Amino acid sequence: MPMYQVKPIGGGPIKTDLPTCMYKLPNVHAQPGNSCTSEHALQNGEVDPAVKALEARQDEIMRKLYELKAAVEGLAKTVTTPDADLDLTVSSSLSSQSLSSTTFKGAVTDLDTLLGKDLGALRDIVINANPAQPPLSLMVLHSLLCQRYRVLSTVHVHSSVTGVLPQLLSCLGPRHADSYARHMFQLGFTLIWKDVPKLQMKFSVQNMCPIEGEANVARFLFKLLAPYPSDPALATLVDSWVDTAFFQLAEGSAKERSAVLRALNSALGRNPWLAGPDLSLADIACYCCVLQSGSASSAPTNVQRWIKSCENLGHFSPAKLLLQ
Repeated sequence: MPMYQVKPIGGGPIKTDLPTCMYKLPNVHAQPGNSCTSEHALQNGEVDPAVKALEARQDEIMRKLYELKAAVEGLAKTVTTPDADLDLTVSSSLSSQSLSSTTFKGAVTDLDTLLGKDLGALRDIVINANPAQPPLSLMVLHSLLCQRYRVLSTVHVHSSVTGVLPQLLSCLGPRHADSYARHMFQLGFTLIWKDVPKLQMKFSVQNMCPIEGEANVARFLFKLLAPYPSDPALATLVDSWVDTAFFQLAEGSAKERSAVLRALNSALGRNPWLAGPDLSLADIACYCCVLQSGSASSAPTNVQRWIKSCENLGHFSPAKLLLQ
């Protein structure tokens, strides 16, 4: 027998006026007549479309926040030096290919050994280049770096230049969907189109002086791909061809260019590549300078064959696109 007995205070459903000063929420309880439908919805795991829209909006906000974070981190590594200040971000891209296939022989170069350890920050190579003289060799080396490492590539435009051609703005490829996740990459490659007399490169903004000249920057980047030849004579031969390319083919007179083309033709008659049986920095430098000087169409037979061999590798196509 119950201890207390309470009489019912109502005989039917009570209508309650909801307040108007608060947010109205849909009734989540089953209503009379459609309880089966609500039960099926819960059993099938269906989600209210409003909830789906809210989740999608949240994901989009988080994606934009990551992109903003990545942009701020990238700018923080460049604006700390006067010669790398930025005004307009044009494009950013990720270029990543299989690490199993490589143009160069030997083990994969250890970035920590060459560049030092930098925990918690992306190691970013910052290059200032004049759009009036596009660095073709850097386009080839960038393509090769993307084959070896996971590279986050970014193009910026400085306020000192105007009217940059579209092919220069997209020279490092299209923007990648994961470009905001900087922790996914091994190396940053930042190219700034700027009114500078010579190509300039900085890796460690605080600990190193800028490297000037396309030949010197090309040497730095090539060492990230493969070590220089251990044979001193072979290493000197490579350096000699690099200097010949940039100082005589690219900047020399017509007489000097003709003499270099004859020397190239003679060397390529003995070997498939300029420094022996394998591709080297000498081939990259000379190919780009031959192309930029406009001497490709009138080059001797062996040079013509060598040009086709370079282009068949595929890594030289970004250099050709800059001249179109």
